[in-house]
Amino acid sequence: MKTGIITTNTFSNHNTGLGHPERADRVSVIIDNLKKFEKKLIWKKPVVFDKKFLKITHSNKYVEIIENSFPKKGFSYLDGDTVVSPGSKQATFDAVGSIISAIDGVINKDFKNAFCPVRPPGHHSEKEKAQGFCIFNNCAVGANYLISKYKYKKVAIIDFDVHHGNGTQDIFYDNEKVLYISTHQYPYYPGSGSNKEKGKYDNVLNIPLPAGTNSSEYLDAYEHVLKKLKEFTPEFILFSAGFDAHKDDPLAQLQLTSKDYYEITKRTLNCIKNNCDGKVVSILEGGYDLNALKESTEHHINALLEFN
Repeated sequence: MKTGIITTNTFSNHNTGLGHPERADRVSVIIDNLKKFEKKLIWKKPVVFDKKFLKITHSNKYVEIIENSFPKKGFSYLDGDTVVSPGSKQATFDAVGSIISAIDGVINKDFKNAFCPVRPPGHHSEKEKAQGFCIFNNCAVGANYLISKYKYKKVAIIDFDVHHGNGTQDIFYDNEKVLYISTHQYPYYPGSGSNKEKGKYDNVLNIPLPAGTNSSEYLDAYEHVLKKLKEFTPEFILFSAGFDAHKDDPLAQLQLTSKDYYEITKRTLNCIKNNCDGKVVSILEGGYDLNALKESTEHHINALLEFN
């Protein structure tokens, strides 16, 4: 079986303005590079999804506020960092639709696993709050979709973005069906993610790392991720796949290389192959150096392809 790539060109209409780090070429550079794997990948566009699945993760009021927040022209700010423009609405809903389509595809065996190169990202978005470039929490919607539609009881989210996914943690802090694991620079934006934050059911594992953490130090720390995963025995894994822990990324100070993302992905897949038959969907979060993002996502995809 092949790896699915779920995306759509509406990402380019999410205009965040000149100089904003979360810009359209983050996704276009990934898609252009992945075309060389054309025969190994199955490309699909997101489906239109039932908004009831969005409203499991976010409140009805918040979804309504967001739907009415996109300007007819120019820009609007959902917070100091999160900019929307007229084309942002379709991109935002397509990002959510991508992870839902990817999950359906994996469960229906259209492909073995999947990666969604989309924007805007999602892991800072809380139940009723947009934050840090994020509007809806794509990965959290995906986890709740697995629980609601497919009746999964053990979903693991692994967030290797350099920033702590405060939104995802907030949404699932009291949910024993979801294990949230995050490796991230600490102390750093958004300020959350200490190792004392464990979730109501010991279902949160934060691995805070100091600025300057190198590849070997990171991969040593990642063993704690694998240990927790083995204990949890997930039925499905979602990656909140941020690539901004790369040494070349301008927004943080961890020191990973592009090849490290192959190791992270491979080790995770090997760890869970006996639990969930490799059912994995990955969705793009951060990553703001274009060359690092292109290389890192290629290594991530290589590991996904090898597992097929």
